[in-house]
Amino acid sequence: MLDADGYDRLAAEYGTPLYVYDGEVLAGALDRLHRALPDGMEVFYSLKANPNLGVCALLAAHGARAEVSSLVELMTAVRAGVAPDDIVFLGPGKSPAELTACVATGIWAVVVESFQELDELDRVAAAANTRQRVLLRVNPSTSAGRSGLTMGGKPRQFGIDEKALLEAGPLGDRHPHLELAGIHAYLGTRILDAGTVVANTALVLDMAERIAKATGIGLEAVDVGGGLGVAYFDGEADPDLDALREGMAGAVAPFRARHPGTRLLFETGRFLAALAGTYVVRVRYVKDSMGKRFAVTDGGTHHHMAAVGLGSYVKRNFPVRLLSRPGAPADGPWQLTGPLCTPHDLIAKDVPLPDPAPGDLVGIERSGAYGPTASPGLFLSHGFPAEVLVHEGTAHLVRVRDEPADLLDRQRLPLPFEKERPWSRQRPSTRSPSS
Repeated sequence: MLDADGYDRLAAEYGTPLYVYDGEVLAGALDRLHRALPDGMEVFYSLKANPNLGVCALLAAHGARAEVSSLVELMTAVRAGVAPDDIVFLGPGKSPAELTACVATGIWAVVVESFQELDELDRVAAAANTRQRVLLRVNPSTSAGRSGLTMGGKPRQFGIDEKALLEAGPLGDRHPHLELAGIHAYLGTRILDAGTVVANTALVLDMAERIAKATGIGLEAVDVGGGLGVAYFDGEADPDLDALREGMAGAVAPFRARHPGTRLLFETGRFLAALAGTYVVRVRYVKDSMGKRFAVTDGGTHHHMAAVGLGSYVKRNFPVRLLSRPGAPADGPWQLTGPLCTPHDLIAKDVPLPDPAPGDLVGIERSGAYGPTASPGLFLSHGFPAEVLVHEGTAHLVRVRDEPADLLDRQRLPLPFEKERPWSRQRPSTRSPSS
């Protein structure tokens, strides 16, 4: 972990706001998860959590596969060094260009989410004179339990309803250019209870066998989803990996005995990336307002909407640390805000901090997942911050900060306004004739 001097050096070189990713923490999270899962269960990094090319490359170098959900994520995974045989592509509304890219790249599997998409992908594969491996995403009839966001067991845009698949009959001959190789299910996200992950896994494996029997598809692979979370807020605890190890071994062993050659996939994004990231902001001003103390910083909602808590019923704080004086005692509650013209730009509410001063650095921790990728970076035309990956003691700039020219150069002025700028027009005089 960087010390105060380390953050000062990074802020001086790259400016603030700034995302800093610790490569040792990234690799450590992947290693701990590998050891908590049954032998042979493969970890697929969900790029949606943090699609930074440097982050993806580091995880790939330590054995992570890739789960992608857009054309650029697919390109990122390949450029980061993930082999096509270790990539799956999912999402409920894939474009023709994305399906074509999947087939052309030769990824291991496209996760198909509707019967119509099966038809479309079959046409794409036929045009390329090839066969494409497919996993069928299933929306289960039930869900196993507690998660921050339930993704199955209800009417959803994701996947094909379990009941519809069980009633569909044999599927193998309907799409001659597709190899229906298994199923995928994702039941929830930000799951902190190891028992829920285990129960979800058992549910998916049981469902896979039933659907394979009813439809005649293969069981070359089963993607059990994942959804493993990290603790952000008071009263939460990180998942118990010892309990996960014991529970997953018991859930997987009977299936393994019946299907020893089936590839088992476990998806995770947040668990791998979150702990490694710190969002670093600099205090610009401090003030009192009606009995509340405010520290106004140079970063906020536009870069880290998750920490700001938009969409949450109750504002809860991510872990926050005064980086400039980490050992100083806290001195009462502070409102930590950003620079935006909206009252929603509140990074932390009533957070105990040592009294911050203009120029101090503040770190919002556990911010490596769903930071810039899930934030309105163009709000008020601020643009996105720089991102730095610290790997083996060396800082690497892995995303360049947006500059004003970057934001304006992508816009086009309509032709009628190219000829004359508003400020160049002759303004009527405001002076009276007699003056």
